[in-house]
Amino acid sequence: MSGTVTQKQIAELRSQFSGDATAKILQNAVTTTTIQKVALNRDVVASTDFSFSTKLDDWKATSQKASGRCWLFAFLNLFRKGAIEKMNVKDFEFSQAHLHFWDKFERANANLEAVIATAERDIDDRALGVLLAHPSEDGGQWNMAVNIVLKHGVVPQSVYPESQSSSSTYRMNANLRHLVRAIAAEIRGIMEAGGGEGQAREHKQKRMADVWKLLNIHLGTPPRHFDWQWRDKDDEFHRRGRMTPKEFMAEFVTLPFQEYVCLVHDPRNPTLQTYTVDLLQNVHGGLPVIYLNVDIDSMKDITRRILEDEEPVWFGCDTGKQMHRRLGLWDAELYEFEQLYGFELGLDKEARLRYHQTAMTHAMLFTGVDVTDKGIRRWRVENSWGEKESGKSGFYTMNDSWFDEYMFEIASPRSYLSDEMVAALDTEPVVLPAWDPMGSLAR
Repeated sequence: MSGTVTQKQIAELRSQFSGDATAKILQNAVTTTTIQKVALNRDVVASTDFSFSTKLDDWKATSQKASGRCWLFAFLNLFRKGAIEKMNVKDFEFSQAHLHFWDKFERANANLEAVIATAERDIDDRALGVLLAHPSEDGGQWNMAVNIVLKHGVVPQSVYPESQSSSSTYRMNANLRHLVRAIAAEIRGIMEAGGGEGQAREHKQKRMADVWKLLNIHLGTPPRHFDWQWRDKDDEFHRRGRMTPKEFMAEFVTLPFQEYVCLVHDPRNPTLQTYTVDLLQNVHGGLPVIYLNVDIDSMKDITRRILEDEEPVWFGCDTGKQMHRRLGLWDAELYEFEQLYGFELGLDKEARLRYHQTAMTHAMLFTGVDVTDKGIRRWRVENSWGEKESGKSGFYTMNDSWFDEYMFEIASPRSYLSDEMVAALDTEPVVLPAWDPMGSLAR
């Protein structure tokens, strides 16, 4: 029997569908409106409110606009609470565009160094293909943000504000990808012609001037120093004077972020083992991206304890699954697609990872949790999609069922880890391939 679709098979399918009265009614509905509206679970919507036993945020939600800078917004939003308290102001934002500039510049350099290091590989090598497919993306990981901040510091948003290209990155990214790929081709050409790493690196250094020029044109020139002064919410004036970005970081970033580690829930792989992803780096010579794999209940417990100790939590997830943006709601059963279709879609969390149905796609910040005597009910999330038509003024509710299915990563202080977890941090990291979904947040 061949695998060809036959006319007999098609005729049978036509007959089955036309004889299914429920399917015909659903066809009428779904062909005239979105399936999300038809499948929306009203019971979930009606039974979820936006109150929390622990709520930390008292500030406005931020907006990454038309960019993929969620990881940087969430990272800097984590610092806002301490800066707001230290300056005694109602609200404050660090410059996301500042970290964005330096990530772009450093990542171009790191990826070109990787091109030098992989010069002996065939151009069709799969790992090299991932590198060349994503040479200058907006996405990133916790450790990558740490690398940028440690090397280049932070500044207030007023000192290095948004530009058109930081808020809408498509054209800048397209041209920067073109430039980095062109330099990669030149580097490989030099080495294929017998030139050594030194000659290739010398050429790279010359061409990095073009990367610098492109980024300056699109984003503006990052400041070496600036004057800082402000008036607090009690109407008291403060003048700090001239500061460098690293001096500003030392004074106004109060969170000990260097003590944090990344915990992931990856059901494909053993827990209490560290992992990294091949060729995932943004600062040459910087800290590697390291994950410790833990079970989902441990991840929940640590997240809850951090929040109840009044600190927000940076996290990575697959945000687009079972989400209603306007309502600001996630629930594992928010859309009853299987009930609508009348068949199971299948795949558990592990299988979704293996078969490319899920991956880390977005980073945000937990700013609250609702805990009853029966356990955790829901989580409060600060998104970075602005306030308009995005949850409750930019804040969302994540029901606990969704955490199980679509949460993948948190950043946690070491002090919240069990003794077993701390010991596991010393394991030799297993290197996942460059195309692994645990690296997708950076792409």
